[in-house]
Amino acid sequence: MKDIKNYLQGLKTVVKEIDVKEAYNKLSSDAIIIDIREKDEIKSGSPIGSYRVSKGVLEMQISNITSNSNVHIALMCAGGSRSLLAANSLLQMGYSNVFSVKGGFKAWKDQSLPFEIPKSLNESDLERYKRHLLIPEIGEKGQIKLLKSKILIVGAGGIGSSVAYYLAAAGVGTIGIIDNDIVDKTNLQRQILHTDDSIGKPKVESAKERLQALNPDIDIKIYNERVTKHNIEEIFQDYDIVLDGTDNFNTRYLINDACVKLKKPNIHGSVFLFEGQVSTFWPSYEKENAPCYRCLYASPPPSELAPSCAEAGVLGVLPGMVGILCATEAIKIITEVGDLLVSKLLVYNALDWEFDIFDIEADKECKYCNNKITSEYPDYIDYDESCTV
Repeated sequence: MKDIKNYLQGLKTVVKEIDVKEAYNKLSSDAIIIDIREKDEIKSGSPIGSYRVSKGVLEMQISNITSNSNVHIALMCAGGSRSLLAANSLLQMGYSNVFSVKGGFKAWKDQSLPFEIPKSLNESDLERYKRHLLIPEIGEKGQIKLLKSKILIVGAGGIGSSVAYYLAAAGVGTIGIIDNDIVDKTNLQRQILHTDDSIGKPKVESAKERLQALNPDIDIKIYNERVTKHNIEEIFQDYDIVLDGTDNFNTRYLINDACVKLKKPNIHGSVFLFEGQVSTFWPSYEKENAPCYRCLYASPPPSELAPSCAEAGVLGVLPGMVGILCATEAIKIITEVGDLLVSKLLVYNALDWEFDIFDIEADKECKYCNNKITSEYPDYIDYDESCTV
């Protein structure tokens, strides 16, 4: 025991210690706190905003947390001993600004600094989402984010079907679906949420049955109604992301306007014949001055120039492809990994196997997303309804 105490005392000449208040202040200035206690210890609480990686795997996981060897890292254990050992290891790996938090989490609680009881995965979750947990960029932390997320899908048609199916499989905790249509036999060529037995049923009810059969542990909220200027904010406000799976030019503008006002990311997917398009319209995105849908298309085209899917047709697998791309974008937003399609338009041509990505810019004259023009948003317009993909 004496040798261990002497060793730890010696580490204090190598590792800089900071108290919990200094660690909290560092967290507020772009530093990171890593709670290195074991899972059963963290159940009693952990600092809000901290990373949670047990000491035994810290060296293997640190590069997934940060590749910046100069970032300030505060390591916390229960009382301040294990954090000295872990900090010494990171210093030897080349991380230059590593600190051990004196007193550990006990001192953090004693100082009444903010902490939370982290959500943890149960045994069923660990088995169901095992392939996600093996991905370093997602892992348990990312899966928990998915389980806590809420995504609204507008339209239970072709795009909405594949989006909903994959988001349910991925473990998105709350999926909302809004659509006032019923299942028709012509839908079954592309709308994979529905079956022959669903014909005549409201699409949202058919969708809920299939999704809960796939993943009974998530919450499926359905709205058997059309999006209008009267209900849009009430429905949208409870969700983190809105996914536009409609084939209705006019409704797309209503969705866009509400998302701009409510500062929600609007993932847009559309199809026509053999071509699909995907983008994320998110003017409040912190990293750039991003456009909204109206920056790309200022106003709806005349109806005679915008044939619906019933008039022009669509390759059955195409909405599935576009839906998968939209679902991927939603998962990336929630888990905060990779590059997004913000300020970009992805165009896919099924005939030529071509994927093109075009840059799109915010319209400086856009009265919907350019707050420099006006601090008030225009009133919503109730557009005419068209068919959904």
